[in-house]
Order: sequence, then C-alpha cells, then structure tokens
Amino acid sequence: MSKLFQPLKVGRNVLPHRIVMAPLSRYRNTDDHVPLDMAVEYYSARAAVPGTLIISEATAISRSDETDPNGPGIWSDDEIAQWKRIISAVHARGSFFVQQIWSLGRAGDAQFARSKGTKYASSSPSPMEGYDTIPEELAEEEIWAKIDGFAQAAKTAIAAGADGVELHGAHGYLIDQFTRESINKRTDEWGGSVENRARFAIETVKAVAAAIGAERTAIRLSPWATFQGATSPDPQAQFLYMLHEFKRLELNLGYIHLVEATGDPVTWLYEKEEELDQHKTYRRNTLEYLLEEWDNWSPVIIAGGYTAENVFPAVDGLYAKWDIAVAFGRYFISNPDLVFRIQAGIELSPYKRDSFYAKKTAEGYIDYPASEEFLKESQAPPYL
Repeated sequence: MSKLFQPLKVGRNVLPHRIVMAPLSRYRNTDDHVPLDMAVEYYSARAAVPGTLIISEATAISRSDETDPNGPGIWSDDEIAQWKRIISAVHARGSFFVQQIWSLGRAGDAQFARSKGTKYASSSPSPMEGYDTIPEELAEEEIWAKIDGFAQAAKTAIAAGADGVELHGAHGYLIDQFTRESINKRTDEWGGSVENRARFAIETVKAVAAAIGAERTAIRLSPWATFQGATSPDPQAQFLYMLHEFKRLELNLGYIHLVEATGDPVTWLYEKEEELDQHKTYRRNTLEYLLEEWDNWSPVIIAGGYTAENVFPAVDGLYAKWDIAVAFGRYFISNPDLVFRIQAGIELSPYKRDSFYAKKTAEGYIDYPASEEFLKESQAPPYL
C-alpha cells in the first residue's frame, strides 16, 4: 500500500491517511468578515472521509488585520461562533481541523484598511509592485503587538475547538514580508541579515507555541515563491536558518508546511504540465535541502500542484524517507470526496477557476457533487 494511505501522527492526532485539504481563500464571508452558513456545509463535506486534516482559509488575527474585503476573521463574537460551528461539523465527520491565521501587511487593501481607520503597514515602506500606496513601517512596539495578536488568535482558535493553528508565513503576507530581502529594508534588529529577517517569524512561532503548545503550532513557508514580490536571492540560507532555529529552540511543532516551486501562485497561469515544463527553473528548485535539515523533527506537509497521478511518486519515491503528507487545493474544491476518489482510482472532477473567489455565492462552492461510488458506499446526500 502507498504511504499516502498509511497513518501519520501530526501533533496530538493520528491521521489514517496523508491527504490534507490546503488552506484556500474563498471569500464566502459577510461584509463583517463572518463565515456564511454555507461555509459549515463546505468544510463538513470535505471532511467526509474520517481522519482528513482540514486547514482553514487564512483568517485575520484581529479587527485591525481585517484588511481584505470579505476575508474572514477570528476575533469577534460572531466570527468565533461561526468557526465553532464549522469546527464542530468537521469533528462530527471524524476529521481534524487546523485554523490558518494571518496578517496581510502590505498585501491588504490599502483603501479598505484606511476606510476602517486601520494602519496600512509592513516591515518596511516598500510598495507592492504596480501600486502607488506606500505602506508605513511597523514600529518596534507595533511588531510586538502583531506577535501578541497571533498568539491571542491562536488561543481563540483552540478555544473554538481547533486541533491546531497554522501561521501563514508564505506568499508575501506579513510574516513573509519580514523574511524577504525584496521587501524588508530595515537596518534594526528586525532586518538586514538572515538572522534578523527571520526574527519576526521565529518570535511569532515562539509566542504561539507558548500560548497553545508547540504540538498544536505549525507554519507555512514558500521558499521558492515570487508571488506579491516576496523574493530572496538566497532562499536556502534564509529558510535553513529558520528551520535550524526551530530545532535549536526545541520547538516540537505539529508540522511544517512547505510549498514547492510549482506551487508558487505565479505559476497558476500554466495549467498544463507541458506549459510548466517550459519553466525549468521551477523544476530545479526543490524542497529536499529543507527536508534534510528538518530531518523528520516533525511531519512536513508538502503543497504544489499535486494530482491523483503525481502524488504517488512523490510520497513513495522522491520524499519516501521523510514523514510527509500532501496538501491538495484546487482539486479539493471540485471533489468534496477527494480522498475516496484517489484511493479508489476514480477520475477527479475539474474545477472552475472563475468561481474560486466569487464572493458570498454558493456557485463553485457547495455545488460540486460527490462521486456516485462514494454516495453508494456512504449513503450520503449528493452534496454531502
């Protein structure tokens, strides 16, 4: 049997299989950042195969971090109450739930943030490419307030029933805005060197681990990504140092979540394998150097354009000596019974890209049916 369907201990939980639902922003939230009722059905459906690890969409840590219209938060009473319903629905299926939390920093909507009286800020006054608005630089006390905000949000998520919390340290959001040389131009203790640029991520992980336990804490990193202008000339040095520090500090994290080069959102334009093959640089850049450094300290979730066909050679071949699970994103959108389909060899339903971020609509969200085979075996309703 493939390792994909062998158990893996992640934090306090033992997963019976290694297919994970990746964090996916879907914008099915109210204007006040509360998940809509249909989100309960959406998450519950994708937890239908017991033991599936569900990672939530990225969730703002505080009111001042809700700088994305219709993006969810986890600080108000209404937001927390709805996340409790979602988490309970996932648990009722016998599956596990991890809350991904973030601050968008300069990747937020500057006009929207300022309309709420919220500071539009980043590690440095480095504007997003193509935008005229320059973010303000976070002061020392504001940096520590952000770190505390992550810890408070983590405690809130656990109190709401989550099995763990994943910090979004990837793809050019606030944590990554400190990590990356292309954005972080500071000359104080929060920038300038590999060690200083890693400090925000490390201090945030430490604070969250202290608040909820290291085994319930995880972080997502995208060393090879170029999305939102977040780049490093030497990502190996930057991210090796970060992982080394987690180990030196004896932070026995629940898992590390790493995005492969082919998972860079910049590659979303290239839908076909042959088109991706034209971009050989993505093929050369691998995660193996990070896996060697981490050395099974705790499990690693790998994400990056996986399909029902290429996941097996990855798990049983390329990454066979490491304790890994694989995150699926787009195909989990269109296949609520994805785990069942992959194990049974059932063809996956195609996804509809134009409805990924269609705000507040059920279309492309809860209208993808499960397979007939799954319905027959589980006697579940067509849309679970």
